[in-house]
Amino acid sequence: MNPFMQFVKDLSDRLGSGFSSINQNDPSKVAYMRNLEREMKNRDVLDIPFEELSVVVFDLETTGFYPYKGDQILSIGAVKVEGTTILENETFYSLVQCDTPPSQEIEELTGITQEMLVAADPLRDVLKRFYSYIRSDVLVAHHANHEKQFMNHATWLALRKNFQHRIVDTNFLTKIAHQDLVSLDECCAHYDISIEQRHHALEDAKATAKLWVESIREIKEHNFTTLQDVYTHLATSR
Repeated sequence: MNPFMQFVKDLSDRLGSGFSSINQNDPSKVAYMRNLEREMKNRDVLDIPFEELSVVVFDLETTGFYPYKGDQILSIGAVKVEGTTILENETFYSLVQCDTPPSQEIEELTGITQEMLVAADPLRDVLKRFYSYIRSDVLVAHHANHEKQFMNHATWLALRKNFQHRIVDTNFLTKIAHQDLVSLDECCAHYDISIEQRHHALEDAKATAKLWVESIREIKEHNFTTLQDVYTHLATSR
């Protein structure tokens, strides 16, 4: 079997949703997947102008900071952004079933209770829907290493697949013009961005999306037009 079609079949088995309709005996669908394969290989997001770049800004609430020591995802929230336009109606939010109750500190911080988690969908089902939602878009998060570690661990744990999406850290953009801004609260305060409900995955994702947009507008004034410009600057300024 063609290696890519084997990958698609495996992805279909594990992710379901839109991938499940792929039929290797249907020429039109095979052609579609081959075109998608070529597009994914040829698409270099680092060189796409910011005004044309589509991203999914997301946030995770978790039981702690260390997924490889047993901490788990409690909820996932996300919103899509095209260029500098936030697509307010294209959001994702889900609690995640958790086999251990959150600590009292985490419960007070997030408002997520064990009763809420018992009724939630299991991680595998939530990830299926999330991957169907983001498709091949670039992911964006604030201090993205936290999200990347949990997505790496959760994707392998639940789907036995490697996490392969690029995650861009909003902090990479903010530090170009404002070295002193670090936390999401500090960055949002600087840009006068309100957060409706702090430590709620969707509301934090919406705030991060606004931060992403404001940061893009600001660094474009300094002639940064692509992610490649940003990474080159950060690499050479160390």
